[in-house]
Amino acid sequence: MTRYFIVILLMALIGVFIVVKAGITMFAERQYWQEVADRFVKENVTVKPNRGNIISSDGKLMASSLPEYRIYMDFMSGEKDDKRRIKDQARRDSLFKASLDSICIGLNKIFPDRSVGQFKAHLKKGRQTKSRNYLIYPKRISYIQYKEVKRLPVFSLNRYKGGFKELAYNQRKKPFGSLATRTLGDVYADTAKGARNGIELAFDTILKGRDGVTHRQKVMNKYLNIVDIPPVDGCDLITSIDVGMQDICEKALVDKLKELNATVGVVVLMEVATGDVKAIVNMTQGKDGEYYEVRNNAISDMMEPGSTFKTASIMVALEDGKITPNDVIDTGNGVKMMHGRPMKDHNWHRGGYGNLTVTEILEVSSNVGVSSIIDKYYSGNPQKFVDGLKRLSIDQALKLQIAGEGKPNIRGPKERYFAKTTLPWMSIGYETQVPPINLLTFYNAIANNGISIRPRFVKAAVKDGEIIKEFPTEVINPKICSDKTLAQMREILRKVVGEGLAKPAGSKQFHVSGKTGTAQVSQGAAGYKTGRTNYLVSFCGYFPSEAPKYSMIVSIQKPGLPASGGLMAGSVFSKIAERVYAKDLRLPLTNAIDTNTVVIPDVKAGEMRLTKHVLDELKIKSQGEISSSGKEVWGNTHPAPQAVILESRGIMQNFVPSVVGMGAKDAVYLLESKGLKVRLEGVGKVKSQSIANGTVVKKGQPITLIMAN
Repeated sequence: MTRYFIVILLMALIGVFIVVKAGITMFAERQYWQEVADRFVKENVTVKPNRGNIISSDGKLMASSLPEYRIYMDFMSGEKDDKRRIKDQARRDSLFKASLDSICIGLNKIFPDRSVGQFKAHLKKGRQTKSRNYLIYPKRISYIQYKEVKRLPVFSLNRYKGGFKELAYNQRKKPFGSLATRTLGDVYADTAKGARNGIELAFDTILKGRDGVTHRQKVMNKYLNIVDIPPVDGCDLITSIDVGMQDICEKALVDKLKELNATVGVVVLMEVATGDVKAIVNMTQGKDGEYYEVRNNAISDMMEPGSTFKTASIMVALEDGKITPNDVIDTGNGVKMMHGRPMKDHNWHRGGYGNLTVTEILEVSSNVGVSSIIDKYYSGNPQKFVDGLKRLSIDQALKLQIAGEGKPNIRGPKERYFAKTTLPWMSIGYETQVPPINLLTFYNAIANNGISIRPRFVKAAVKDGEIIKEFPTEVINPKICSDKTLAQMREILRKVVGEGLAKPAGSKQFHVSGKTGTAQVSQGAAGYKTGRTNYLVSFCGYFPSEAPKYSMIVSIQKPGLPASGGLMAGSVFSKIAERVYAKDLRLPLTNAIDTNTVVIPDVKAGEMRLTKHVLDELKIKSQGEISSSGKEVWGNTHPAPQAVILESRGIMQNFVPSVVGMGAKDAVYLLESKGLKVRLEGVGKVKSQSIANGTVVKKGQPITLIMAN
């Protein structure tokens, strides 16, 4: 019995020991063993993909994700109170103390805003508090700065030996600053959390890619990240924005906004045939008087357009056969009572315009003339006029690729209360709300032979140079009016700029067509007469008139008088149009040569079979016998009066060839195939090489090529 009792007692003691040890492991040593487990195996670790880039139509990077870091120090890394680890900790302490001066000097060189003494005091404080997550520098740092920090003593060790660790973020950068920033949109500080607005949000699923999964495991005494599911990087987006045109538009608009002390300014430049938005600027005055892109006013502002809407009113009457461009309307002395309310022209105090043709009514932007026409022919049936506007698709929601657009508010008597004064004021751009981009889409349809197309911001999604998805031009309305009405209206709009009040929008280089607008801005429930009156001045049109390439709207909100759509918005339109036209000007080569000239290009030396293929495709004559076999043929070229002379030359196996006259691609390929290490200096063709041709090749030998044009 004594023997059994001793055995049972021993087993009980062992059991108690196991339970106590398990408790210590689970609670007292939990953090340590968790760190050990993390070092050996970490399951289902999410790996975030790289977010795709946003690229302009001319190939420039407009938004890209770049890594940024916060750097920390774990002063208790690997801490555990057994003898071996105590020795390791003591060794780390001595290494840290010995390297502290070098570390602080290095940090000061990388981050000069803090002195060596400040860094030293800061790190000593972290060591004294035995912090496990001590922030070394308060700001996020770039990848280049991070790599420099990692070269410093102690920091170059792994996190378990030295204690240095980092937290990585993907930060979205816009190389061109404020250019089209509201249209491009924003992402959260950590791009892994997604986007907030603009193109970034609208195409978030395409840009963000798919998460991957890895686990960390010790293999052959090394810690490896084992990929279970690889992350799939996001696609790049090719936008319609042209950086050069965007810059032109922004500078011209901001200059005018500062001159006028305006509150808001908008410019949208669109390609007529495709609907591609080449530039979109939205500027709002800040409290400091400067201008910033705060919101996408071009697509969201619901405002009464004013006189730019008169074009639509006259088009409805022309299409319905109520008027012709040469019909004469009596506008009297510039003031006409419309159902008990005075309608005034801008020059009413000077006696008005008297008799005007329909064309002249738009040339001088006569309120009395337009409202008289519409009231005369549609007062008995206002819905017919509203239906005519809807035929023009000016009331249509555009369903843009980006969120936030406003829907035009053009409602007839079926949809709201319609007073007798509603129709005449509606005809001149009041009692309706139309966002600037919708108005531009209407004018673009006039320029585009009556075809109304949806504005496009993104043309394609690209992955590894291949188009994954295209976003083609979409037609909203294949014909907004008859060809006759279209021809009449295009002629009227050309005269508005050439002979009317919109002359400031014109150019001496080409014809411009369009319409000015000047409207009082309603203060909501307070109406138009509360306090200082604000004005919306605008110009919407297209150029060149005969073969329209671009359409554009300029819209400016300003306080008080003077207010002139032609002088203010029109002058911005003219400046932008001339600069865009000059940038886009392409003259045919035949204009620069006479009929007897034969253009023979300067052709680089290199691989002759490929050279001959290119010349054949360009229909440029070449002379010389070049083998058509699969073997490479290297040689020189010489220009002749009527052709390019191709001369092949032998390349000896173990000797340095001459690459003088070749481009960088051919020269590097040929020399590296010989085992040489090539270094390039300059751009253009090879002018000289540091190792003479005919020299015996030594594998790995460096050779320098001097390039020049």
